[in-house]
Amino acid sequence: MAGEITETGDLYSPYVGLVYMFNLIVGTGALTMPKAFATAGWLVSLILLVFLGFMSFMTTTFVMEAMAAANAQLHWKRMESHKEEEDEDSSTASDSDILTQDSYERAEKRPILSVQRRASPSLFEITDRVEMGQMASMFFNKVGVNLFYFCIIVYLYGDLAIYAAAVPFSLMQVTCSASGNDSCGVDTDTKYNDTDQCWGPLRRVDAYRIYLAIFTLLLGPFTFFDVQKTKYLQILTSLMRWIAFAIMIVLALVRIGSGRGEGHPPLANFLGIRNLFGVCVYSFMCQHSLPSLITPVSSKRHLTRLVFLDYALILAFYGLLSFTAIFCFRGDSLMDMYTLNFARCDVVGLAAVRFFLGLFPVFTISTNFPIIAVTLRNNWKTLFHREGGTYPWVVDRVVFPTITLVPPILVAFCTHDLESLVGITGAYAGTGIQYVIPAFLVYLCRKDTQLAFGYGTVNKHRSPFRHTFWVGFVLLWAFSCFFFVTANIVLSETKL
Repeated sequence: MAGEITETGDLYSPYVGLVYMFNLIVGTGALTMPKAFATAGWLVSLILLVFLGFMSFMTTTFVMEAMAAANAQLHWKRMESHKEEEDEDSSTASDSDILTQDSYERAEKRPILSVQRRASPSLFEITDRVEMGQMASMFFNKVGVNLFYFCIIVYLYGDLAIYAAAVPFSLMQVTCSASGNDSCGVDTDTKYNDTDQCWGPLRRVDAYRIYLAIFTLLLGPFTFFDVQKTKYLQILTSLMRWIAFAIMIVLALVRIGSGRGEGHPPLANFLGIRNLFGVCVYSFMCQHSLPSLITPVSSKRHLTRLVFLDYALILAFYGLLSFTAIFCFRGDSLMDMYTLNFARCDVVGLAAVRFFLGLFPVFTISTNFPIIAVTLRNNWKTLFHREGGTYPWVVDRVVFPTITLVPPILVAFCTHDLESLVGITGAYAGTGIQYVIPAFLVYLCRKDTQLAFGYGTVNKHRSPFRHTFWVGFVLLWAFSCFFFVTANIVLSETKL
């Protein structure tokens, strides 16, 4: 999430880009979706899932339009710079073709040119990878930029807290069950308390916190250095993810087909909507990574159609995973991390498969944690950075990594309720990133494009939802969701 123009990277075909986007969106959130489905009811869940998928697709097209507008501004500035250099070499240049120094400085500060020119469609080609932070600095004022970074930072903290809780929780569930009376793995019919015994005098919560401490000691130090996910590591984790998802879907279908399905989900339970909303928003999150996904696509002619196809496939996958889960297992036996439902002898006979599924989140999440931690650290640096200034070594290498690492570990120490962590992260920070930021980006970039290039200019990557009504609708929906979730939390706490 660097707030600057970065290298585009190697180009790849549109269909490879489609696969990358699919892999980005379908992540940890998918593993918490079955329980949210079972709690809210299958009909309500299906309607909300389809609607939120549609809303996410709309705001994705908003971000792509803003990326094209940002590229047009940059391309135009380069053309003007080259033109000025040529005019300086030629003594016959007319005054009308030369920007004054003051107007040029204003153009650098804000991408609105003093002389309007008709823009050609090629100006809107997405060739430079302009990250969302840079787009925010181009189209937002100072307050808007700070709010953007605040939203990103809160979301990344939530992400890290989810990851920091998921790994120790999975290890606790698998090892405590395997070492107890049920040597086959997690018994979902037994309701464990954190105070129940795990190994000898150690309680389950003690085991969880020991695993959390080990997790922090092993992966926390990466926050103090620069680290990036390699191509081969990405291929390995993606392969493991799809093997795990395929095994879970097939096993659930086999159980249902053989008449051993235990699930009888209700049509609707409105008390479960709050968490379902947050989980679904979190599970469709991709807007913050679109610049790095879209820019290297070699041919962007049918980009919107490909993105629509991606969302249709993701909706089908989420529906298949969640519906097989809620009809295969009883709602009260579905666990926060769906993979743990398969760590049972009666579900999976082969011990190796049981442990692979039970420990699957440990492998995949552990590789993502350092990447997200470094991203959060860099966003903190960008937020407080001043032009021409540098940070002292202690601040750069100690303070920023520490404030990145400590809060999510403390949250994970206090709770391992993954459904609530995902729900709250999605409902608040996720709403900002997925709805509010893209809506304001597309609205302001359209105004800037009209001022810079004239009112007849057409952005070749403009969203199909080009009417201002859709921007207002997204913002209204976002703020309605914010107040609904907040009111629901307050009422729930009041009842307790």
